[in-house]
Amino acid sequence: MAPPSLASRPSPELTEPVPSMMPAPRSALADALARIKSILADKSDSRLAQLVAGKVFLMRVANALLALGTQVLLARWMGSFEFGVYIYVWTWVLMIGALSDVGLSSAARRFIPEYTELRAFDSLRGFLAGSRWLAFGIATIIGALGALGVTLLEPYLDRYAIIPLYLACGIIPVYGLVQVQAGVAQSYDWPNLALMPFFIIRQLAIIALMGAAYLFGAPTDAVTAMVIAVVTTWAVTIGQMVVLDRRLKVKVPTGPRHYEPKTWIATSIPIFIVEGFYLLLTYVDILALEHFRSPDEVAVYYAGARLLAIVAFVYFAIAGATTHKFTEYHVAGDKERLASFFRETIKWTFWPSLACCALILAFGRPLLGLFGADFTSGYLVMFILSVGMLARAAVGPAERLLNMLGERKHCAVVYAIAFAINLVLCVILIPRLGIEGAALATSSAIVAESIMLYVVAKRRLGFHVFIMGGGQSS
Repeated sequence: MAPPSLASRPSPELTEPVPSMMPAPRSALADALARIKSILADKSDSRLAQLVAGKVFLMRVANALLALGTQVLLARWMGSFEFGVYIYVWTWVLMIGALSDVGLSSAARRFIPEYTELRAFDSLRGFLAGSRWLAFGIATIIGALGALGVTLLEPYLDRYAIIPLYLACGIIPVYGLVQVQAGVAQSYDWPNLALMPFFIIRQLAIIALMGAAYLFGAPTDAVTAMVIAVVTTWAVTIGQMVVLDRRLKVKVPTGPRHYEPKTWIATSIPIFIVEGFYLLLTYVDILALEHFRSPDEVAVYYAGARLLAIVAFVYFAIAGATTHKFTEYHVAGDKERLASFFRETIKWTFWPSLACCALILAFGRPLLGLFGADFTSGYLVMFILSVGMLARAAVGPAERLLNMLGERKHCAVVYAIAFAINLVLCVILIPRLGIEGAALATSSAIVAESIMLYVVAKRRLGFHVFIMGGGQSS
């Protein structure tokens, strides 16, 4: 037989390649391993901030779950009335305690990276020691003034709230200390040390001690709950201080200390004013509800707000992990890196917040039902508050950026206006709409706050702080 002609032979491009020359297909497992290896090898500031923020978020979520379990158990052990009294008093602790450090915890994220970048180790050592004692002293004075205020106002207070309020004053001194210690730990990217004592260990201790009181027939009222809060807060703060001192001895070289209390206070006071208005904005709804409505309604509102607070944990996780980096890049004069980094923080804040919000709202009624049958009436509150939560997430930690870059006065004005909006709307809406009115007031104020932060950051810093195109410098 004659050999086939060249025309009848298959062309080289149509022939199958020799098996030995074919590249072996990469398995999905190999791709996944390569991806993990690439992530682990990434040592950039963005990756470190993501990891720290992830740890902070997981810590806050764990705290939220523990807090949810604690509140469910307390609501069932104490009843809605005593639980409402406890929530009212604890809200005062959270608000005043968070301000008792007069901004030094946030100032730690300014001074520690600045002193480290400038290699001013004498000043660094002075701040690490002096700021904590300064915060404890100021907080002690605030606690004493609070007790004096309770004494003077006692004829005008409900009798069931007097003793819990006195006990609350005993928490304030140590609250200032724990705030600064958390700020120091976060400045060194130690999120576990910053958050675990107060948010995890303390919650577990409260569950254990209140559970023991319930099982052994002791009173499970607001007084018992506040006694346990005093004991656990002092204990975990002292333990945190011991561990922090050990770590700092390794991290910071020994040497003389240079104290600059006037500089610290001058920097922290504007931050304190901003944080003060922020906290007033956060808690004015519950305090107004206590004035206009019964403790039972306060408890229902608080349950809905606390469930949705998991969304805010994303925001606080990102802010806690990135704030000191804003200072570091600003001191180094690296504006482009700062702009790029902040653009990433907006994305890290908004999209996880949106996902968390959708998930929580999907299961809102069953979660509220854990507190008791009456608590499901707080479901609409969650929907209303979610609007404000997402508005805040859409601009990222803009107020931290403004504070760290010297725009504290403008930031304070923003929060003062937002607080005024919240207060006025609470007074108008709560008597008419109840807990839904409180939610509308708070959500409206947060939306206004977010818009104002966007405008100030755009005009003062040239940053477009919004999820759509956010972070770009102009």
